Amino acid sequence: MNAKVKDRLWTGILYFMSAVIVLILAGLVGYIFYKGNGFLKWNFLFGKEKRVGAGGGIGIQLFNSFYMLIIALLISVPLGVGAGIYLAEYSREGRFLNVIRVSIETMASLPSIVVGLFGLLVFVNLTNWGFTLFSGALAVSILNLPALTRVSENAIKSVSKGVKEGSLALGATKFQTIWKIVLPAALPQIFTGIILASGRIFGEAAALLYTSGMSAPPLDFSLGNIFTSNSPFNIFRPAETLSVHIWKLNSEGMISDAAEIASKASAVLILMVLIFNVLARVLGKVIERIYTGTK
Repeated sequence: MNAKVKDRLWTGILYFMSAVIVLILAGLVGYIFYKGNGFLKWNFLFGKEKRVGAGGGIGIQLFNSFYMLIIALLISVPLGVGAGIYLAEYSREGRFLNVIRVSIETMASLPSIVVGLFGLLVFVNLTNWGFTLFSGALAVSILNLPALTRVSENAIKSVSKGVKEGSLALGATKFQTIWKIVLPAALPQIFTGIILASGRIFGEAAALLYTSGMSAPPLDFSLGNIFTSNSPFNIFRPAETLSVHIWKLNSEGMISDAAEIASKASAVLILMVLIFNVLARVLGKVIERIYTGTK
C-alpha cells in the first residue's frame, strides 16, 4: 500500500469518526427537542407555576440560572484571568510555581459532587448562610477557575513576544504593556473561554444541590422590593436553578406532569448550552477581527 492510498484511507477514517460524533450529538439534541416539544411557549418559559397544565412553567428557575451565571462569572473571571496573567508574565520556575500548577490540575480533576459537598461544609454550614445563591456561585466558581486560568495563560502566552518587547522598548512599563497590548490581543481567546465556562455554569447541577438548594421561593419582581428578603436580586436566598429543577422532577416526581415539565426544561437547557457554544465561536471571531484589523 503506497503513501497516497494510506493517506486517503486514514483521511476517510478520520472523517468517518468526525461524522459519527456529529451524528451522535445531532441525535441526542434532536431526541431531547422532540420529547420537549412546545418548550418555547411563553407560559412555560416565563410562568411562575410549576405545573404545565396550570399555565405556568420554569420562569423562576430560568431567572435563577441566569442570575447564578452572572454572580459566578463576577467571581471567577477576575480570579481566573488574574491567575493567568501571573502564570504567563510574572511567575518563575521553581517550587512555588510547581505547587500552583499541581493545585490547578487537582482542582480541574475534582468531581462536581465533591465540590458541592465542600460547599455544603464551608459555604452553607460553616458560614451559617444556609442554602443561598451566593453559596452556589462560589461552588461553581471553584469548578471553573482551573479552565479559565489555563485559557487565560495560553491566550496571553500566544501574544507575540516581539509586540511585548516593542512596547517595553518604547518606554511602557510591564503593567502598561499587559493592560494596553497583551490583554487586548488575548481577549478573543479569553472571551471564548468565558462563554464556554458560562455553558458549564448554566448546566451544572451536582454542586448546586448542596449549596443553592432545591427550592424556588416565590420572588417579587416589583421595584419596591429590590432590597427585601424575597427580592429576586438577593444573593442570600435559596435558588433552585433549571438543571437542579430537572433533577428534582425526575427523582421525586411529586406532580402529575413532572415528566412533561422535565422534558421541556431539558430542551431549554440544551438550547441554552448550544447558544453559549455558538456565541463562543462567533463572538470570538468578531472580537479577533476588531483587534487584529482582519476581514
